[in-house]
Amino acid sequence: MAPTTSAVARALERIERLDPALHAFIEVWPKTALAREREAVARRLPLGGLPFAVKGPSGIRSYAARRLVAAGGVPVGATSVPGPGTGWQTWGQGAHGRTVNPWRADRTPGGSSAGAAVAVAVGMAEAATGSDGAGSVRVPAAWCGVFGLKTTNGLLPSPDRTGLASAGVLARSAAAAERYARQVLPGYGAPAAPPLPLPLPLPLPAVYSEDLGFAEVDPEVAAVVRAAVDRLVAAGTVRLLERDAALLDPAGAWAAVRGGSPRAPEAVRVRRANDDRLHALLAAAPLLLTPTTPNRPHGHEGPGDVYSTALTWAFNLSGHPAASPPAGFTGDGCPVGLQLVTARGADVSLLGMARAVESALPTVRPWPPPTEHRPPARGPSWRR
Repeated sequence: MAPTTSAVARALERIERLDPALHAFIEVWPKTALAREREAVARRLPLGGLPFAVKGPSGIRSYAARRLVAAGGVPVGATSVPGPGTGWQTWGQGAHGRTVNPWRADRTPGGSSAGAAVAVAVGMAEAATGSDGAGSVRVPAAWCGVFGLKTTNGLLPSPDRTGLASAGVLARSAAAAERYARQVLPGYGAPAAPPLPLPLPLPLPAVYSEDLGFAEVDPEVAAVVRAAVDRLVAAGTVRLLERDAALLDPAGAWAAVRGGSPRAPEAVRVRRANDDRLHALLAAAPLLLTPTTPNRPHGHEGPGDVYSTALTWAFNLSGHPAASPPAGFTGDGCPVGLQLVTARGADVSLLGMARAVESALPTVRPWPPPTEHRPPARGPSWRR
């Protein structure tokens, strides 16, 4: 009988074979990864050699990465983030070129956790760490057809002094993200801890908002998400409540906080109003549903005047945890995400909600995509 290839060896093989076309990684650590895997297996650590990727050149030093390594996770490499001078943080720059969306080679994967989403989408890693200051986990998760979680702001250590960015994870599904959550979320790393996420009674009372009261949403993106929500209702997963989910546009407030002026009068007014509205909304229904992005993945030349973060950054200001499981595909082969938002600190419950949603939405297609949208084969032209 042939020897079984280890999970890390399989991940490294896929990186070697696929990354010359996708450019998801800036560094790969094959020797270190295989040594770590042997140690994790020998010591019978909880993650047992789970191959994961880290976001950007400093990702290996993040709190989440350290926790995963201590539990027997194996970092296989650092993934791409936007290059210098990129005003729109929806690109990635790998070691040999711009990062390519695995579903549409002519489109960006989103960002700034760009390479992390691509690595997970094509199986170059089973999970990836990320950070989310405006939608940097949720946007690439939506555009690459994977699951992304932004944790409650302040729940996990973050180097971002503005308080906008929080740690997150990208995985093929909410169920796969459970292994990350057990090791990283406070209070859930003990061996005797119950399985995550905990069972939830269905249907979940929920509110759906296409635009949060201010965003302009691509009609086909809106249609895909609405169809997913209708399917959840038909499956008995959610029960929609007639509630007003309109918020004030947070763009100016977010920019003020990021720019170091969190006490600017208009920023304070918008944050207070939105906090009050979200508190009342989530007191009546534990789950808010929206499209993750108002647009589909844009081309590598840029998004034009559309803020891809229009529906995500409100929850970086408010601090609520938010997740993006896949909702479906547009007619041109672009993945679409469904954003789930719940109360601050309810991250474990959010994972449970996401698992329930995913079980009713079998939308994940096998990769690779149809030939006309597939990235070119590896070769010198992609080794710029």
